Amino acid sequence: MSPLPSTLPALVRTRVRAAVRRPSQLTPEETAGRSLILRLGSLLLQYPDAELAESRSDLSTVVRALPATPAAAHLTRFTDWFAAQDPEALERHYVEMFDLRRKSSLYLTYYLHGDTRRRGMALLTLNQRYRAGGWDTSTGELPDHLPVVLEFAALAGPGGGEAPLRQHRRGLELIQQALTDAASPYRHVLAALLTLLPPPTEADRAAVARLVAEGPPNEEVGLDPYGTYGDGEFAPPGTFAPPTAAPPTCVPPAPTNRREGPR
Repeated sequence: MSPLPSTLPALVRTRVRAAVRRPSQLTPEETAGRSLILRLGSLLLQYPDAELAESRSDLSTVVRALPATPAAAHLTRFTDWFAAQDPEALERHYVEMFDLRRKSSLYLTYYLHGDTRRRGMALLTLNQRYRAGGWDTSTGELPDHLPVVLEFAALAGPGGGEAPLRQHRRGLELIQQALTDAASPYRHVLAALLTLLPPPTEADRAAVARLVAEGPPNEEVGLDPYGTYGDGEFAPPGTFAPPTAAPPTCVPPAPTNRREGPR
């Protein structure tokens, strides 16, 4: 979108930009299709445990039955690969991509706020949004974990439900770019999700480039009540290793069904 004339009142410019970035009015069928894409994205980005691995054939069938859209094409490329892999190889690949790599973690607020006090507030705000929507947030995962955000978006709908995705599109762009650089088929899942969002602005592209070069903001404070990270350049947000001077007040429970390498 080209810049709006500076002669327009600031309030008018703000409203015009908001209207351009607001999702268009959708039919019930389009809303249902969008919800299915989001729910599939949530499933496919979860750790590929035995239950998910056993469901690969069913997931492939559902994806092939989707209407022909760019999102469906991306998901088909992913599920074709997903269905053909050995389950143990899938587990190793998932851990390598999302647990051990710094720029493809699935915790969205990290890319926007880094290791700062603002991230703690962002996590609380997300939890409040979920509760206001009548959604149980006791999932065992942080509220900014992408599969959790996608599940809420699928349930709550294109307006408020997808607002966290629009807010964190720069983080989604960074994850997709990192997965592309690593030649991971998971890049197709991120690409499918990005087709549902407004096109990136020049400011979005510049912000992603800065994230690639510099990483997110850093500040040596805790993320009470969610714990904190340890030291490290662009440290993976799933780590939550406490600094020696400020132990966390609460550490999220570690997953029990993953085969993770050392952090």
